[in-house]
Amino acid sequence: MKKILYLFFAAILIVLSACGSSDSGSASEQGIDTITFADAGWDSIKVHNSIAQTIIEEGYGYQTDVTSGSTAATFQGLRDGDINVYMEVWTDNIKEIYGEAMDTGDIEKLSTNFDDNTQGLYVPTYVIEGDPERGIEPLAPDLKTVEDLKKYPEVFEDPEDPGRGRIINAPSGWAVAEAIDAKFEAYGLEETMNNFMPGSDAAIVADLTDAYEAGRGWVGYYWSPTAVTAKYDLTLLEEPAYDEETWNETKATEFPPNDVVVAVHKDMPEQASEVVEFLKNYETSSELTEEALSYMDENDASAEEAANWWMKEHEDIWTSWVSEDIANKVKDAMQ
Repeated sequence: MKKILYLFFAAILIVLSACGSSDSGSASEQGIDTITFADAGWDSIKVHNSIAQTIIEEGYGYQTDVTSGSTAATFQGLRDGDINVYMEVWTDNIKEIYGEAMDTGDIEKLSTNFDDNTQGLYVPTYVIEGDPERGIEPLAPDLKTVEDLKKYPEVFEDPEDPGRGRIINAPSGWAVAEAIDAKFEAYGLEETMNNFMPGSDAAIVADLTDAYEAGRGWVGYYWSPTAVTAKYDLTLLEEPAYDEETWNETKATEFPPNDVVVAVHKDMPEQASEVVEFLKNYETSSELTEEALSYMDENDASAEEAANWWMKEHEDIWTSWVSEDIANKVKDAMQ
């Protein structure tokens, strides 16, 4: 009986050992089966995800996936390794946790996707200058700065609170919303203006579009590159020049320069070294990104469709990021 039990357990150990050897062999050969991207909710990150996913799937043979969530949740996912790639880390919007993640070695910055972006509180240009072609007189001709907004509650009237104005903040869960909150206090905007936090980027766009088409006053947070800033004539309201000490204390300056970087989890260089080498070369610009976003808007296209269009329009750019062999594989798959 003892001999039978011994043989039984020995057989189990052999099977488990074989399974373990098989798994480790697969891991050493490929390292990772599926590369997961972060989607924090805005269109440009979706487009860049799709461009990178196409190249990785068709050129390198990996499967890809996307995890959606707030900036905080997806960035934590990157640190934890649940997410492998983040195509748009707006570094100064999450300066503290980004710096911490870099210091602890949880993530690696591979490249700067683009650094020619702007963000802040915008108004339609007709609010300041009027629009003779549309028969719109200037609504606030002396409006120049964010602090000036408190003088014009009637121009940006809150439909739910007559007599007070309304400023559209960033969506709930976005790191930048806290900066807008701080600006409200620093500039005394709460004296006459309400701080309205929408549920999504789409809600901001819908609100702006309605106001713009009607020629009404509107003010809110937005950024470039986006389809919105490409489509509409908007003016970024002025703030004092960026000063790090003032920004850290009150946020009463313009937004800091913002490198939008491609970052990966610390294990990616070992898990998919060839993909990491590709991502080290990934570099675009606000103008190039806005082209894809404008295509989305004008053609009611998905991020995937816009990415495919962009890659065909700018084959010279993305093929410079990879070897000729990989580029040919991707081009063949896209035909």
